[in-house]
Amino acid sequence: MGASVFSIALLVGEAGNAQTAGTQAASGSSERQKQSRRKPAKPPQDQQATAPAMNARAQIGAAPVQSLDTITAVATKTEERAIDALAPVSSVTLDQIQGLQPNRLSDIFYNVPGVSFQERGDDPSTVINIRGLQDFGRVAVVVDGARQNYQRTGHNANGSFFLDPELVGGVDVVRGPTANIYGSGAIGGVVSFRTKDIDDVVRPGERWGVDMTGSGGTNNARGLGSIFGGVRADPNVDVFGGAVYRTQGNYKDGNGTEIGNSGNEIAAGLMKLTVRPAEGHEVKLGGIFQDYQYSIGQFNRGPVLTAAQRALFQGSSVYASDVKNYTGTLTWKYARPDDNLWDWNMSLYGNRTDNDQTKTHHNSASGAAFCGPGNVGNNISGCVGDRRGYVLDTLGIDVNNTTRFNVGDWRNAVTLGLDAFQDDVKTFDSRGNSNITTPSGLRTVSGGFAQLKQNYSTWFEAVSAIRYDRYDLHSPTVATGGGGDRFSPKFTVGVTPVPGFTPYASYAEGYRAPAITETLIAGAHATGGGPALFPCPGGTAGLFCFLSNPNLRPEVGKNKEVGVNLKYNDVFAAGDSFRGKFNVFRNDVDGYIDLVASAPRPAILVPVPGLFSQFYQYQNIAHARIEGFEWETAYDTGLWYVGFSGHLMQGKNVATNVGLSTITPRKITTTGGVRLLDRRLILAAQWSSFGPNNDVPAGYLPATGYELVNLYLTWHATKDIMFTASIDNLLNQYYRPYAIPGNSTDGTNQNDVLWSSPGPGRVYKAGLKIHFGGV
Repeated sequence: MGASVFSIALLVGEAGNAQTAGTQAASGSSERQKQSRRKPAKPPQDQQATAPAMNARAQIGAAPVQSLDTITAVATKTEERAIDALAPVSSVTLDQIQGLQPNRLSDIFYNVPGVSFQERGDDPSTVINIRGLQDFGRVAVVVDGARQNYQRTGHNANGSFFLDPELVGGVDVVRGPTANIYGSGAIGGVVSFRTKDIDDVVRPGERWGVDMTGSGGTNNARGLGSIFGGVRADPNVDVFGGAVYRTQGNYKDGNGTEIGNSGNEIAAGLMKLTVRPAEGHEVKLGGIFQDYQYSIGQFNRGPVLTAAQRALFQGSSVYASDVKNYTGTLTWKYARPDDNLWDWNMSLYGNRTDNDQTKTHHNSASGAAFCGPGNVGNNISGCVGDRRGYVLDTLGIDVNNTTRFNVGDWRNAVTLGLDAFQDDVKTFDSRGNSNITTPSGLRTVSGGFAQLKQNYSTWFEAVSAIRYDRYDLHSPTVATGGGGDRFSPKFTVGVTPVPGFTPYASYAEGYRAPAITETLIAGAHATGGGPALFPCPGGTAGLFCFLSNPNLRPEVGKNKEVGVNLKYNDVFAAGDSFRGKFNVFRNDVDGYIDLVASAPRPAILVPVPGLFSQFYQYQNIAHARIEGFEWETAYDTGLWYVGFSGHLMQGKNVATNVGLSTITPRKITTTGGVRLLDRRLILAAQWSSFGPNNDVPAGYLPATGYELVNLYLTWHATKDIMFTASIDNLLNQYYRPYAIPGNSTDGTNQNDVLWSSPGPGRVYKAGLKIHFGGV
C-alpha cells in the first residue's frame, strides 16, 4: 500500500450545516461564478448529489469543494464536475497545494493516478509523465491556456517546463488522448494549470485583499516568500498581481549524500487585468515572468585515472544557468444563462523560454578546461567560460464555442474549435555540440475539431468528436523538413441506471507531430576530446553520427477505456460522502518514435577495441502498447476522512517485447486525517508506494521501489491567519524514481543523471499565511 494526498471535502448537504469559515466562502466564489454561467440545468437528482460541495472543508487546507467535485473543462471544453466527466480526470485545488507546502510541482501530484516525473535534482524544471508517455509534447502542458513546449537535448528528459508551485491556483489532469480536442500531440494526456487570480485572494464583501506567505525548511536552507494582492476597481474591472521568491541549498538524499548543484534561486511575478465591457463578456490580460538561477551538472566524485574509475566517479561539465520564462495571454470569454447559441472562449498567447548557460567546470582533470594558446577546448562542451543558449518561442491561438439546444428529451451541446501554435527554436553554442543535438528550426501545428455532447433524460450521455491536425517542419541548418495531417475520432458513451453509479466506455485517437529535434537532428556527436571513431555525412567525424529523418511519421495513439464513476452522499451517516473513479485502459501507439542505434561494429577511424554504433536516428518503431488500471477514491465524514488512489501499469515495445523505460508500474496512494478544534486544525498522514521498473531496455539501470511517508498540519488560528507544517519523507528513504540510461559507447550509466536523480531525504517545513482585506 502506498499513499498520496487526497484533499477531500466535507460535504454538507443542508443549509443548517453551512457553518464554514469566511475563508471558505472566499475561495469558493470563483466556482460559484462558473456554475452560474453553466447553460444546461442539471437533472434534479444530480443537483441533489453535488450541491452540498460548496460548504466543504478539505483534508489538507480549507477547500471550497471536494477535489473530485471541482469544475473542469479540460476533457470536453464544456464545464462539468470531475466526478461526472466520462474520462479519467483529476483536479488539484489551491487549498490542497497550500497545505502540502510544495517545493516543486511534482510534490502536488502524489494523489493523481497515472502521473509520474523524471526530474533532476540539479534542474528545477518539471517533466510530467502520464501513463508512461513523456517527451516532445506527448503530454500537453498549458499554463493559463498557453502551451509549454520547451525542449533541450542532453542527459535529461526531452521536454520540460518551468513553473513555480506558488504561482499555481489549481490544476486539472486528463489521462490519455481522451482530450484530443484540447490540441495536437496529447497522446499521453493534458495537464492544465491555472495561475492565481483575484478570486483566490479577495473575499466576498471585500474590495481589496492581500495574502502574504512565508515558509522555511531543512535540507537545506529552504525559504519561500510571496505576496499576492488584488483590487476590484469597480464591478467590471479587476487588477491582480503577485511576486514570489524561493531559494534552497544543496539537499541530501536518504543516504546522506549531498546532491551537487541541487540548490537554486527563483524569482517570479504575475499581473492580471480583467475587464467586463458588457454583460456576459470578460476580457483578461495576463503576464507571468520567472527567473531561475541554478547550476546543472555534477562534479567528479573521485579519481578518474583508470577506465574503472571513470565509469564509477566521473561527473559532467557544470553550467551556470539563467532561465527566463515569459508568458503572455489575452482571453475573451462570453457566456450568459439566457444565450444558448454562444458560449465563447478565445485565447491568444505567447511563451518564451530562454536558457542562457555558461560553463563553469570541466568534467575531468585531463580534459581542457580553459582555452588559450594551443588549447581549443573540449569539442562537446568547449572551455570554462564558454556560453551556450537555448531559446524557444511559442505563439498560439485557441478558439472554441459551444451551442446548446434541446430536441425532445435530448439535451445537446455542439462545440466547434480551432487552435494553432508555432514553435521557433534557436540554439547557439560558441564552441560545443549543442547546435547539433538541439537543432534550430520552425514547427507549425494547427487543427480543428467538432464535438457533440448529448444527454438523454437523466441516465444517458454520449460524446462524439472528430479532430483534424496538420503540421509543417522547417530548419535553417538542415536540408530536410516534413509535414502531415490526419483526422482523429473520439466516442464515449455512459449510462446512469441508478443515481450515483455511472459506467462508461470510450475510444479516442490522438495525433502527435514529430518535434523539431526528432526530425532535424543531424551531424557528428563530438568525442569529448578523444579520437573520432566514425566518419559522418558531410565530411565530419565524431563519436557517432546523428541522422535526420525527413520520412519520420507522426505517432497515433489509439486508446480504449472502460470506467465507472461513483458518487454517493449520506452513505453510513448523515453528511458523509463517497467519491470514486475507476478505469482500465489500453493505449496502442502506432509509429512510436524512439532513438534507434545502428548495429554495433568496429570503429573505422581508429583501432580501438570493442563494437560501437555508428549511427543514431529517431525512427518509428512498429508499435508500443501501454495498459493498466487506475483508481481514485475518497470517503469523508467531516470529522475524519480517508482516500485511496493509484495505478498498476505496464508498457512494452511490441516489436521487441521489451518494456518502456518511462513506465512506473505501480503507484499506490492513500491518506487519512482528522479535523479538530471545530475543524480549524487538520492533521493528515500520507503514505506513497512506488514499484520499481525492472522491465527496461538493455543498458538501463532500473528505478528503485520506494515508500514515502509524509505528515501535514494545517491550523486556521483565525480567519486571517493560517499556520502550516509538514514532514516530507519521514522515513528518510533513498529513492530514484526513474530508470537511468547508459552511455552510448562504454555501456556504463550516465553518472550525472545517476547522481542527480535521487529525491531529497527527510525535510521539515513550516509556514505562515496572513490575509489583509477591506472595503
